[in-house]
Amino acid sequence: MENFITGYSANESLMRRTVAERIGHDRAERFFDRLLTRFFGEEDAAFLAEQGFTVVRIAVGYQRLEDDARPFELRPDAFAHLDRAIDALAAHGVYSIVDLHALPGSQNQHWHSDNETHRAEFWRHPHFQDRVVHLWRAIAEHYRGNPAVAGYNLLNEPADETRAVVGPFYRRLVAAIREVDPDHTVFLDGNTYATEFDLFDEDPFDNAVFTLHDYVPAGLGRSDTYTAEEARAKFLQRSAYARSTGTPILIGEFGPIYTGDEQQDALRRRILDDQLALYDEFEASWALWMYKDLGRQGLVSVREDTPYRRRFDAFVAKKRRLGVDQWGSDGIDPVEVTRPVQELVAQEFPDFDPYPWGRVDFVRTLLNNILLAQPMAHEYADLFRGLGDDELDALADSFAFASCEVRTPLRDRLVASLPGARA
Repeated sequence: MENFITGYSANESLMRRTVAERIGHDRAERFFDRLLTRFFGEEDAAFLAEQGFTVVRIAVGYQRLEDDARPFELRPDAFAHLDRAIDALAAHGVYSIVDLHALPGSQNQHWHSDNETHRAEFWRHPHFQDRVVHLWRAIAEHYRGNPAVAGYNLLNEPADETRAVVGPFYRRLVAAIREVDPDHTVFLDGNTYATEFDLFDEDPFDNAVFTLHDYVPAGLGRSDTYTAEEARAKFLQRSAYARSTGTPILIGEFGPIYTGDEQQDALRRRILDDQLALYDEFEASWALWMYKDLGRQGLVSVREDTPYRRRFDAFVAKKRRLGVDQWGSDGIDPVEVTRPVQELVAQEFPDFDPYPWGRVDFVRTLLNNILLAQPMAHEYADLFRGLGDDELDALADSFAFASCEVRTPLRDRLVASLPGARA
């Protein structure tokens, strides 16, 4: 659960801990289990199949498979939700890609790898790497021979600052998986958030797809300028390795963030049009990010009249005011706080250009996405105080397909780009 999807603040592990402190561990586990069940179920699978989509990339956090207190030991319910989603999709003729989205130690520097800091410790500690090898062997053994699974997306958006560990680790990980499952395709994100592929050599992996992520800054609210030529150049750069090896191209993530402002959203729809035309030109497969959320980016969103939205919309508005969600925030608000800090760092350290995205992102991450976001995680948890089981169930049930609405213009544009529609 990335924070913009369900509206919490900061990272998932912190959120789960604070909610458990307010309502108790068992009741929190019961709530989150129901939330995941409602978030993706039979009706969701049927909807996607009816639109003509053929594959779903399912993001999984490692803590659904393994507990930090018991490393190298699978949870008894490790595959419960994953099996349920894969089976529901398979029943409607849709394939699944298993995406390990958050790794122990965090494989990149931001919240979406469940990172409470700004450091990707996964690359520094062999212990974390050993645990991921163990997890992927277990996943591969569990799904070996399962034709409903299109393959395994091994590391979501790795960001190895040294650029020395990620390549050898991929070799080790693929070899370990192949000992268990020689058949399923592996999907390999490039380094630096699936944008750099120089870690791969001239001897590509067998039965592998090299997966890029293709976000356009103007589509995320991080730039005032956009040209289709620049977007095309970035795509060609990021897909160069896959094209040079003749392997298929998968855009594992892409998609603008919508604002509700018609002028801004018109530009973002144009960006989407340009991207889809580009993918069609190069016969690239794609997976939109994201399927369901509170209305920021998803194809499907939770309706405003649901118990969850009624309880948490004011909290989400405060998050937006303080700029604590990096996904969809310009990173400027609250300007009276951020601008002096950004200017001070720029003045005192003009040559500071940290990995992965430079000084402005570095300051924004520490200031907005950690310093302000983490106290807000406790404020989010406080909204669960005093709720009975029926009220918790109603919050979770707000994410069921029947309680959601479809972003129709986005649906129609995506469907129009599918091979069957073009034929």
